[in-house]
Amino acid sequence: MSEQKRTPAVFMPDNEPYLGLPSVLWFDRIIVWALQNNSRVAAHTHARLDHLSALQKAACQIIPQGINIALSIRELVRQGYLFPAMVLMRPLIERAAVLSYLSLNPGAVALWESGWKYAERPPLATMLQAMGGPEVNAADARKICAAHNHIVHADPVGTYYNLVHIGDGRAAYASSKMLDSPDMADSICMEAQCYLIVLGGRMAQVFPDVEIRPMSNEGDIGSTIQ
Repeated sequence: MSEQKRTPAVFMPDNEPYLGLPSVLWFDRIIVWALQNNSRVAAHTHARLDHLSALQKAACQIIPQGINIALSIRELVRQGYLFPAMVLMRPLIERAAVLSYLSLNPGAVALWESGWKYAERPPLATMLQAMGGPEVNAADARKICAAHNHIVHADPVGTYYNLVHIGDGRAAYASSKMLDSPDMADSICMEAQCYLIVLGGRMAQVFPDVEIRPMSNEGDIGSTIQ
């Protein structure tokens, strides 16, 4: 039987190709943590629809989108579609960066409410600096943006990310699943969980009246953040 026939068309949680990577396990745990806390925020905001600040209203839109994208990245990793998982990283980064920027610059919320127009909103690199704090300088922020722009756009640098070895020293550009690239899967899961953690942290900042529960070092839900 050929390798193609032995490979399932759809992977399940018990046979996915990158099962066992610590980064995959932690990504799963952080997804659960984010979903549970978002449920608490949703219940709180539904009960206070007429009392939400402009920042909270923006967060109610941005956070669920970010979690949804993270879930999509996780499922793509499960199915071995690593290149499109990388493509989705930039919109996840943008949502974490935008909410961080709005949280730290409340005056910019009016720009969000007016449509967040391209010519008026700050560049992504500027928002990444706000997200990362003093540890991230302008050059580092620009490098992050450039790396993910290469992946999103059809330029020669971006093609590196779906390059696979096919034996006999040859390489090819994958058009389907990438099932033998654990380093790439590890990198994707590590990066995605970082931005999901940022969204969770901003969730606690923007909704101080909601009991946002942190994760313990073991990955379990810890004590409540007040």
